[in-house]
Amino acid sequence: MILIVRKPFAKMRGNLKWNKAKNDIVCGFRGEVDSVHKSIKSWLLGEKLASNQIHEEKFTVFWGLPVLASDAISSVAYAAEEILWAFVPVIGVASYFWLPKVAGAIVILLVLLTISYRQIVEAYPNGGGAYIVAKDNLKTIFGLIVGASLSVDYTLTVAVSISAATAAITSAIPFLFTHKVAIAIMLILLIAFGNLRGVKDSSKIFSIPTYAFMMAIIILIFMGLVKTFQGSFAPHPDLMSPDLSFGTQAISLFLILKAFSSGCAAVTGVEAICDAVPNFKEPAPQNAKNAYILLAIAVFITFAGTSYLAQVFQAVPNEKQTVIAQLAIQVFGKGFMFYLIQATTAIILAMAANTAFVGFPTLISVISRDGYAPRQLASRGHRLNYSNGILLLALAAALLVIIFQGDTHALIPLYAVGVFTSFTLAQAGMCRRWWRLKPKGWHYKAFINGLGCLVTFVAVLVIGVTKFISGAWIVFIIIPILIYGMYRIKNHYKTVAGQLDIPNAVLQQLKLKARQVPYVIIPIDSLNKMVIKSLNYAQSISPNVEVFHVETYEGEADKLRKKWRMLDTDIPLVIKQSPYREVIKSLVEHIESEEHSSQPGDIITILLPQFVVSKPWQMALHNNTSLFITNALLKERDIVVSILPFQVEDDSEPDGPVQNGETKQ
Repeated sequence: MILIVRKPFAKMRGNLKWNKAKNDIVCGFRGEVDSVHKSIKSWLLGEKLASNQIHEEKFTVFWGLPVLASDAISSVAYAAEEILWAFVPVIGVASYFWLPKVAGAIVILLVLLTISYRQIVEAYPNGGGAYIVAKDNLKTIFGLIVGASLSVDYTLTVAVSISAATAAITSAIPFLFTHKVAIAIMLILLIAFGNLRGVKDSSKIFSIPTYAFMMAIIILIFMGLVKTFQGSFAPHPDLMSPDLSFGTQAISLFLILKAFSSGCAAVTGVEAICDAVPNFKEPAPQNAKNAYILLAIAVFITFAGTSYLAQVFQAVPNEKQTVIAQLAIQVFGKGFMFYLIQATTAIILAMAANTAFVGFPTLISVISRDGYAPRQLASRGHRLNYSNGILLLALAAALLVIIFQGDTHALIPLYAVGVFTSFTLAQAGMCRRWWRLKPKGWHYKAFINGLGCLVTFVAVLVIGVTKFISGAWIVFIIIPILIYGMYRIKNHYKTVAGQLDIPNAVLQQLKLKARQVPYVIIPIDSLNKMVIKSLNYAQSISPNVEVFHVETYEGEADKLRKKWRMLDTDIPLVIKQSPYREVIKSLVEHIESEEHSSQPGDIITILLPQFVVSKPWQMALHNNTSLFITNALLKERDIVVSILPFQVEDDSEPDGPVQNGETKQ
């Protein structure tokens, strides 16, 4: 077979030959497909990085802040809107009296969390965040609760952020509203692809849009304040509800707490910096603490400013146009700045998902190293990132988007439960740490963490109660299931390790068995070149060789018997009848029969001839029985399964030299 690759890939590595006459690259398929695959992978993701290059994949505060804090920063695009969604349908115009008060409470919570997490960074500079804190200072179960909660939260972060980004896009371009699920999935794939290129590249890709959003929102707030103080604005009737007086119920504590829990989306993502401290350049802990200060300032300005403007301009939440879009129209009209703000909002909301794509793989790798998650999640990929974690997160988030049809308001109730659970346990763990170690100034530190624990615990209760019926009950089911799964994984690893481990005392006294001659069984369907090759190989390793065939229809094996007699060999041919066509079952029963089980503990080798075709799709044209036999026999004791490949040439390959100067490889 000849593989033709167009000119743009001419710089790929591998055994490629350039044909000037046809402006093409020509390579032989077999032996070259891996090279082409690696070349394409390098072209898309960048050159593969060596393990000792990991220090080059770390970022400064300037590049790290937007990557790890984009979730919290982007929350300003919908946090105030979620507060209004809780208030407006119930109390109408009175919502704008309570909005700044609830927003102020959330800002205070943000400051408290920022101080608390700076203390965690100082105490645990190697990262791991709330999971390590809870596991180290409380009990393992609390660490797993944090791990499961944050895993759910990170997945929801991607789903919510991408759905909100899609909402911003459809607000500016309404005819795309019916395609919002497809747009959301495309954005998830794009973010995942960017992260697969590595921490350093992704930080450069995603940082600039984050700073652009911050500048756009600051300009919006500044110009909105100018218009407010000058009194030079007039409400747009098309943005207002026909009658805000429809919400005339009395304000209640429950309603205030419900609005507070909705607005708490503004502080989600704060833990990401703490989880990924080792991703900063040295001194990593100090850079992470500086990033927390900048994060608090950025969220304070943008969230407080947009909440104030939403109150002044009396923005009304609706499914067709976001509050940020309404503010932009009120301040700038539908001009350049409106579309700029919508564009940067859509981008930052998508970029917020990047926080999860950095935080989740790092967190799950730590959990994996502790044995509570599949070990593949702790392996670094092509660009020294945790690529398996990135792919797992993308798949889970895409599934959520499909289930909830990209509806931000349907996803928000599930959102904050997990992260506030981790907030609470992290603060409780730090309190326990200060109480146990009693370092200098521990009273002050314990007070901060204790207050943080109390506030976030109240927030968990409020969110759990107010959002339970709206969908938070799903999280209360998923988290225990994940914890149960983590324990099952840990128990599996312990069981495997226990059965494989050899104590040193036993190892010193262990005597290897003398070399034994293996008994080889070759299952065949017919007598052909592949079988002859297998017979020659089997006789080279053992004199005890046997050929096994299953006759599924009476008389079907007559041709094989005739050919076997013509072969004139002393290797026995065993034919078993199976009227129900159970090839694998017949083979297993034959292996376990008396003639092979007379000496328990002896190893039997099953040699499976397997032809290999040049085109992957051609494998689907064959039964591939040997693969099914392999899978079945791997569950049996004292059986070695060995596959002997036989390459089948592709008949479609032309004979002789290729025309027009091309060379056949």
